[in-house]
Amino acid sequence: MTACFDDLRPQPPLPRPPGNQVPPSAEDRAQLEATWRDPPGLVGWLSAINHKTIGKRFMLTTLGFFLAGGLLALAMRLQLMRPQNHLIGPDLYNQVFSMHGTTMMFLFAVPVMQAVAGYLVPLMIGARSVAFPRMNAYAYWVFLFGGLMLYTAFALDIGPDAGWFSYVPLAGPDYSPGKRIDFWAQLITFTELSALLEAVIIITTVFKLRAPGMALNRIPLFVWAMLVTAFMVLFAMPSVMLASTALITDRLVGTHFYNPAQNGDVVLWQHLFWFFGHPEVYLIFIPGLGFISAIIPTFARRPMFGYNAMVLALIATAFLAFGLWVHHMFATNIPELGKSFFTAASMLIAIPSAVQIFCWLATLATGRLNFKTPLLFVLAFFFILVLGGLTGIMLASVPLDLQVHDTYFVVAHLHYVLLGGAVFPLAGAVHYWYPKFTGRLMDEKLGRWSFWLFFIGFNVAFFPMHLLGLWGMPRRVYTYPADRGWGDMNMVSTFGALMIGLGVLLFLINLVRSRWQGELAGPDPWGGGTLEWGTASPPSSVNFEAIPVVCGRDPVWQAAERPPDQAVAVGGLATTSREQLVTSVLDAQPDHRSQFPQPSIWPFLSAVATTGLFVGSIFTPWAVVWGAVPVAIGLTCWFWPRRQESRLHVALEQQP
Repeated sequence: MTACFDDLRPQPPLPRPPGNQVPPSAEDRAQLEATWRDPPGLVGWLSAINHKTIGKRFMLTTLGFFLAGGLLALAMRLQLMRPQNHLIGPDLYNQVFSMHGTTMMFLFAVPVMQAVAGYLVPLMIGARSVAFPRMNAYAYWVFLFGGLMLYTAFALDIGPDAGWFSYVPLAGPDYSPGKRIDFWAQLITFTELSALLEAVIIITTVFKLRAPGMALNRIPLFVWAMLVTAFMVLFAMPSVMLASTALITDRLVGTHFYNPAQNGDVVLWQHLFWFFGHPEVYLIFIPGLGFISAIIPTFARRPMFGYNAMVLALIATAFLAFGLWVHHMFATNIPELGKSFFTAASMLIAIPSAVQIFCWLATLATGRLNFKTPLLFVLAFFFILVLGGLTGIMLASVPLDLQVHDTYFVVAHLHYVLLGGAVFPLAGAVHYWYPKFTGRLMDEKLGRWSFWLFFIGFNVAFFPMHLLGLWGMPRRVYTYPADRGWGDMNMVSTFGALMIGLGVLLFLINLVRSRWQGELAGPDPWGGGTLEWGTASPPSSVNFEAIPVVCGRDPVWQAAERPPDQAVAVGGLATTSREQLVTSVLDAQPDHRSQFPQPSIWPFLSAVATTGLFVGSIFTPWAVVWGAVPVAIGLTCWFWPRRQESRLHVALEQQP
């Protein structure tokens, strides 16, 4: 076993792992499955804390919100298909485009990346669970209830109508009376609370629950991407939570954070919001880079070229992302010298992205390519990302940005970066990991049809928007005069949106049909090299009956080169309680065993109480006071130790 640590520098002494290394018996496997399985029944369903169960719920919920946001986008395109159209009135259109942006940015793009990470990260690092599994369940319920609150408000004609960014003074009490903006502001509290909790879970899981031998320089690149993203969430999300809290207190309590007449500042909102908003683009983009880095080595059939450079590029992107927020504020009265620094930063951030692109291309060029659907989405990502990146550099120029600000040129750039940089990799990742989620392969023919419809439709829909923006068409208008000459390009863009919708429909058909009729996949249908491909498909409740010992960056490939009788794993963990091996941060050396909690309904009930507090505070500030009581009760019962768990902790501490 110590041979797996020979290439680590420095090399501290390796503690002996607990117990022996004999493979678990069939009886032990059955006991482990029973120990880690979620309980049956309705109460058991609400009490589930297994990371795979929560991950699948997160992914399905974000998929539902994605479909809702897509239907809203189609409604906008049908309205703009021809001039002076009256399919949607101006008030409803304001709600539709605000709901579309809010859904895609807050209810889909970041949560779906964290959902995939919640499912896959423990499998990729050799852990049996995420850290804080009950908190993971609580984060999901809070996210779900927040999204349902927003769409309930929309159905009742009190959905947000000031854009997904809710600029003040438009979103302030003077220009937006009623409760529409209040529901939007509280949605931010819901989703950002969930995101912050998930970030803490991912960071702790990656740092402390890795399999022995998986030093930081052996972590899969997807895990690195999610670790970097989690740290970005910790620094970015508090800014928008502070901004939305100040907005809702201006509206409900009578504070004046954004009221210039009382020494407030409307530009303060833009600083706070975009200090979160531009890093959020990279919160969406960096996990997409992780997907690409997971898919390419498998389908190129060789290890990733330039691993160290890739990791450093991810970290550099994260740091630079926090120096770009004024990129969105060039039309404000910020001093010109200050704008020039942000122009330089906007161009500088292209360098780490270019480093990663060249590493991917080198891996593809020196490998033996297997052209399956996941790889097609990767290749499309290269094309679309380059176009989106080029228009981003164009917008970094202050004179050009002033000319196209708030036009459809910016809409086109945003969708090329977000759809091209995140949704295309995500679609490839779904095809890639679907066998691991379900045990079956998605249909290849349907996958290719959905890919080409999505790829062609995307470019037909969004490339004409560059021209519309250069011709002066403003964004966020529900109609336009016929004499402006914008009708033809809007018609083309709408046809492209319909093609995207057809591609998504085929993708959904493939997703559902393959669940029951797809070809059985087996543990490793693609020949992947990371640890998740060393488990069953779908994985058991315990993930790993015996914790593997990692000897390199592609442990499954390296294990295949060793005789079966030389396989190395950690034994000695209890089968009747949820024990997890905890390792050191740098070199993942065994440290101690930790007792993980049992399923509990209290995270669900605490989320219900939290929802009552947040929704009640929209109508009266006293809800914060009285709503805190059931939240406190729920959290107290959540953390109150049960007698059985206390005995297990005592027994564990007494073991040598």
